[in-house]
Parts: sequence; C-alpha cells; structure tokens
Amino acid sequence: MRISNLFNRLFFKLLIGFWLCSSLTIAIVLTLPIMLKDHNKAPLNAHLQTVLQTVVKDIKNKPELLDSNHLHKIHRKYSDRNKPLKIYLTNTDGQVINTRKVPRSLREFMLLAEDSPQPISHQLKDELLFGPINFTIKQQVYQVYGRMPANHPRPWFFFFAENKLLVTLIAILLSGLLCGFLAWYLGKPLNNLKKSANALAKGDLSNRVDKATLNRTDEMGQLAQTFNTMADSIEAMVTNQQRLMGDISHELRTPLTRLKLALALARKKGQQNTELSRIEYEANQLDELIGELLTLSRVTLNANEKQVYTELNETLSQVLDDAEFEAEQQQKCLQIDIDDSIKFTHHPKPLCRAVENVLRNAIRYAHKHIIIQATEEKSAIVIEIKDDGKGIEDKELQAIFRPFYRPDDARDRNSGGWGLGLAITQAAIQVHKGELKAFNATPHGLIINMRIPK
Repeated sequence: MRISNLFNRLFFKLLIGFWLCSSLTIAIVLTLPIMLKDHNKAPLNAHLQTVLQTVVKDIKNKPELLDSNHLHKIHRKYSDRNKPLKIYLTNTDGQVINTRKVPRSLREFMLLAEDSPQPISHQLKDELLFGPINFTIKQQVYQVYGRMPANHPRPWFFFFAENKLLVTLIAILLSGLLCGFLAWYLGKPLNNLKKSANALAKGDLSNRVDKATLNRTDEMGQLAQTFNTMADSIEAMVTNQQRLMGDISHELRTPLTRLKLALALARKKGQQNTELSRIEYEANQLDELIGELLTLSRVTLNANEKQVYTELNETLSQVLDDAEFEAEQQQKCLQIDIDDSIKFTHHPKPLCRAVENVLRNAIRYAHKHIIIQATEEKSAIVIEIKDDGKGIEDKELQAIFRPFYRPDDARDRNSGGWGLGLAITQAAIQVHKGELKAFNATPHGLIINMRIPK
C-alpha cells in the first residue's frame, strides 16, 4: 500500500485529528510556564540597580531616616507625580517597616525574589517591582525594594498566566472546535448517505450520493461509490422488471384480441351457450388485468416526463365528476373540499390515476359518506380521502399498497379487484417523490393520506 493511500484512510484521519487536539491542549498548558520562566526573574538592569543603590546610599548617609518617625519620608523623597516610585524597606524578619499599607503585588514579588541569588525585576499587571538590595546599618540587615508603574506593556502571555480559568476555557474551546470540525467532516458524508438511502427506500431510484462525497479519497468516498453502484443496479433491475411486465402485458394483448374476435365470430354464426359466455367473461377479466399491469408499468417508466404547474382542481376535475356520479348511483354522498387556490407542479396523469383508484375504493367500501380534501402546507400538498366503511386491520395498513395484495381473502375479483389499484397509486405518488399512508378512522372507516412535495 502506498504512503499516500495509507494517509487517506479514515483511521489515520481520526488518529491525527485526536492527536492534534490532545497535543494542542497539552502545548497550551505546558508552554505558558516555560514562557513565563524567562520573564518572572529578569536580571535587574543598570538603571533600576542605580535607583536602589542611590536609596541605600542616601539612607546610609542619613541613618536617622530609619527612625520610626522618619520612615515615611522615604516615600515622599523618591516619588514623582508622573511615575511615582515607591520604596519599601524590610528588616531581617521580612517585615516592611516604612509603611503599613503593603500591596499584595509586593508580597508576591518578595516570595518570588527569595529563590533568586541576585536582584531581579518583575512586571505584575501594570506595575514593575524590583530588588532587593541588601545593606547593613548598625549591625542590622535591611533590604530595599522598589515599585513603580511599568513604562511598557508586558508580554501577552502574562494575562493568560494570571487567568488560569480563562486558559482552561480557551483550551476546551479550541479542542471543542477541532473535535467539532472532525465530527462535521465525518458526519456530513454520512448524512448525505442517509438522505440518499431514505430517498431510495421511498422509491426515488434516481437519487444518488453527491459528487463531493464521491470525490473523497477515504473510506467514506469508497462507501459512497459502492452505494451509487448498488443504486444503479437496483434501478436497472426495477426498470427492467417494469419494462418486462409492460412488454409481457403488451404481448398478451395480441392473442387476447384474437380470442375475442373468435368469440364474436362464433356468436355471429348463432352459437350461443354457457361456455362461450364464460370464455368471454374470463377474456374480459384478463383484458382488465393486462390493462392494470400496463398502467402500473407506464406510471413507473414515465417518471421523467415533464411536469405541469397547474391547479389541483383543474387536474382532478374529470376524476371528481366521475366519482360524484358513481357515488350517486350507489346512493352514497361524496364531499369534495379542495380549494381553487391550490396550485403546484405535478404529473397530471399519474396523479389523476392515483386519486381515482383511492376514490373508487372508498366509494366501493363506504357505507354512506366519502370525503376528499386537499390542504396546502409550507412544503407539501396533502390530499386525504376518507370513507366510513369497516376499515382494515392495522397490520395490513402498509401491505395494501403491494401489487396483487387484497386484505380480505374471501373477496372475489368482482368486489376486491386485482389488487393493483393502490399499487398504481403508490407508484404515482413515488413518481412525485411523495409519501402514501393509510390510517384507520375513528370510530370506523379508512383514511388514505397522500403527501406530495411542492
């Protein structure tokens, strides 16, 4: 295996991603102390050393300044309005003796300076602290420290060193962003595969994984290519099956036509008997079955035909008129609730056949009332047909859309048909990339719901 192919594998991408995330977090935590190390104990420069030595020299020349009544004068003598210099004297016990107000920054600096063999300077926030310089007067050892405003901004990393919680939050944020990017990088192609798989499961056999996922060089790209190959095979098999069914149905029409012609000639010659009537009946039934099979085949194979943007009422006008007439003949009431404003892009013929099949079933099995209504939602048109019949068992609600499936095994072809009507409806709705569902109504009856995306 070549090195380039090796690093294109998903395993190495995951490994490198988590390794970078961990390394970044560790680097942030470990680098700050190292960077601070060189700045915490900077050697005392000549200017600051001269300042402290001048203070020591003045105190040695005027020992009375160490008297408790004169110690406060040290502050006044070495202060400037623009850059006030504060001088602090400590005794052998480390106590500040020239002021009662000892700033916290000085205490921190004194602890830091204890570990240094020479005077140092340290910038803490906006203050510069420096020292100490030791001197002896009357066998008493003193130390002198200086504090003044910093004349230059301190390095940026001091801010983070003093805000450890912020450093922790930044490390969590950076690692979260990196892990989030890694999750998005892996999740996006999986989401695309999921969408394509769902579309394929709903009957959209032309749906494929997008090119961006296909162009990936890792296992995700290989999976997408395999998925598309599988989808191509499924689409080809289903298309061939539908075409074969259509071809067989078409070929059966020829001998069936001859059979009907022979029957007509026999009757013309005056031959009338029960056998001929039975043959004619079965021939008509076979002709009806072939017609249904051809319709199912055409609906599926003509899915790529141009769609039309028109009103739903206009598309279904003839179907609704026929349904009203059929319901009246059976002393049943058909209620139509379709707004004239509903207008969308669709395949008129398949949609008409889908609605017609469901309506005829509803009229056949309803006791008295059938309702068809259409509503327009934000992203779909919903057509719902409800009857007040007995309904069907819950376990059969999805099976009724399979070809040749009839819920009641006791029904004959006169009452139950061939079991192709709802299969044709299913195919027609799939052509529109929609959904078809059946529900039992309360207290009784059946509801067929057709959802067609705009």
